[in-house]
This record gives sequence, C-alpha cells and structure tokens, in this order.
Amino acid sequence: MAVREIKDGIYSVGVIDWDRQVFDELVPLPEGTTYSSYLVKGSEKTALIDTVDAEFEEEFITNLARSELDGIDYIIVNNTEQDHSGALMVFLELFPGVKIITSARGADLLEVLHQIPKFRIQVVEDGDTLSLGDKTLEFMITPWVHWPDTMMTYVREDKVLFSCDLFGAHYSCSDLFVSEKCRHTLLAKRYFAEIMMPFRSKVTEYIERLSGYEISFIAPSHGPCYDDPAYILDLYTEWCTGDLKNKVIIPYISMHGSTKKMVMYLTEALIRRNVGVRPYDVGRADTGQLAMDLVDAVTIIIATPTVLTGPHPRIANIAFIANIIKPKAKFVGIIGSYGWGGKTLKDLANIMNKLEAEMFEPVCIKGLPSEDVYKSLEDLADEILKKHKDEKIV
Repeated sequence: MAVREIKDGIYSVGVIDWDRQVFDELVPLPEGTTYSSYLVKGSEKTALIDTVDAEFEEEFITNLARSELDGIDYIIVNNTEQDHSGALMVFLELFPGVKIITSARGADLLEVLHQIPKFRIQVVEDGDTLSLGDKTLEFMITPWVHWPDTMMTYVREDKVLFSCDLFGAHYSCSDLFVSEKCRHTLLAKRYFAEIMMPFRSKVTEYIERLSGYEISFIAPSHGPCYDDPAYILDLYTEWCTGDLKNKVIIPYISMHGSTKKMVMYLTEALIRRNVGVRPYDVGRADTGQLAMDLVDAVTIIIATPTVLTGPHPRIANIAFIANIIKPKAKFVGIIGSYGWGGKTLKDLANIMNKLEAEMFEPVCIKGLPSEDVYKSLEDLADEILKKHKDEKIV
C-alpha cells in the first residue's frame, strides 16, 4: 500500500488485506479489510499510531521505509488486539529506544499478549498529552469500543482524530478517504452491527464527548478516512439512539419443511399487514447482513425445528449472537416444530436472557402446520402489527 499524506506531517502507512474472508473466525469479510496505521512527524519527535497484523510485517516495514523515516520515538497503541499490534515486536527490535504509549489496561494486555516488559511502556491517563514539537497528541481513554483497553488519539494542531476501531469499516479499498458514501454506509453499518452494537451506550457517550472537539479528519483503524467527520458521526448517532423501524427479522432453519412453511406463512401475513419483514435461512444467509438488519428492527422472530430435545444448533448460535450484540428490538417471538417433544422454548429463552424485549406467545407445533396453526400465525401477525402501531412506527 502506498504511503499517503492526510495532512502536513501526517501519513497513512497501513496495509490492505484484499483477500481475508473471516475475522476472529467469526465475522465474515466479503470484501476483505484494511489494517490502518499512521505516522505523525513533529518538528522534534515522530510517533507511529498502531501497527498492523503480523502477517503483513514486511509490507508494513516497506511502507515506513518509503516514508523516508529517520526514526520512531513513540508507538501509540490505541488497542492491543493483534490486528493493530501484531507487528509491534519487530519494531521494538528495529527501534530499541522506542517508547510504547498506551492505556493502563493496554499495558497489562501487551504484557500478556506480547510479553513486552513494563519498562518499555509509558502509561497515559485520560486527557494526557505528548509533545512532538509542533504537534501535540492528546489521549482519550475510551474503553469498550470494543476492547477494555481502547483509547483514541487527537492531534490538537491539525484537528485529526485517530479513532481506532470506532467508526471503522471492514473492506479493502484503495481510497484514502471515503469516496462512495452509499457503499461505505452499508459496510460501516455492517461493521457497527457486528462489532459496536453491544457497546452502543458507550459509543453514544464518546460521541457526545467528541462534540466538544473540532475535528477536521477522522482516521479509523479499518477502512478509509473521513474528510467529512459529520457524515459518520451522524450515522453512528442514528444507529445508537435512533428510532426503530417497522421491520420484523425472522432467522430460521428447517430440516424437513415444517418450520419453513410456518415462516413463509407468517412472512406473507405480515406483508398483507404492511409490516416490513425479512426471513433469513441461517443455513445459507450472510450473518453480517442479518446483523445489519438487527440494528433497527423492532421485532425478532426465531424459527427452529427441534433437534433431539432442543433448538437446531445453527439457530441456537444465532440466538446466542443476538444475545451478546444486544439489538434494540423491543419484541421477540419463537415459532417452530417438533416431532416428539423437547425443551426448545426453555433453551432459547435461557440463551436470550439478556435481551430486554417483550416475548410474544410462542407458536410451536407437532409435525406439519394445520389450519389451526395458520390461524395462530395470523393471530401472531395481528399482535405484531398492534405492537408496531403502539410504537407509532406503522
């Protein structure tokens, strides 16, 4: 990746991972990702803000060589997760006098993850500053976006915010700044849904804090930079605190067709009532797309057959993910079928115990759906419509 200047003395020196397909062995990456790193050259000192994944050490070193670097005085570690700190050890060897700057939690994690001795690390507190001569770095300790050690770095003179994972987007592109806002909005929303949604109360708090700063550029750790900071700040405010939509999400799986018949009937019943609906066959669906819909859907209906005595494992996994990302949905229901019995309802309720949502009366049947079952699904559709009207979103 080419070295490019964001502003006088501030450079993007990270790398593009064009072909990565999954992150943390969990998050799909249909368009790859980037590991952003930034070089800030002051009149007296130079700081490197984050490194890159260890797999790209050689390319990263080449980028820094192209920047005509004389030396590095400080490495700012905004987050110790390995996609940001993986190449850190090689730089400690290349620059034996360099000082690592990070939060107190970051120092603890660097010792655990990379066995870096404490004497190489300088811990900063919230609001501390570091002079590079004609540039001043200010540190904001912002835990839980999305690790407990996370902090952001702000260059006062240039009004550039290095936001770490906050405001990022997982996709590979050659643009230094966001150029295709429609595309970027979708990918940034996907990133928010998969990574930031569980921490939206903290994100809201930090956005409010940033309103007190003049920001000309935002440089995140994944994806292109923002030369229009208000664009992403407004989107995050909407995703964190905005109104829910007249939308029902139905993650489902069906082994022999019974549960699918119920899902398709309920889907059609909701369409007739002008309620937005999207069924997702989790055996085939893109879980990132499903997560995006969870950002602003007011209702979730989980649909599953019974496997032995409990929910299908793939549905159990979706319920688990929904429980940990904590969407804003206000209503949850369960529908499905079984052959001889089991405790699917109890198991799913236990898995989703952190969702602050009202539960609809479940519709769980033995075997294929009958006319009575279809009547129950009509009643469920009526109840969903009523709740959406009560929320004034229909």
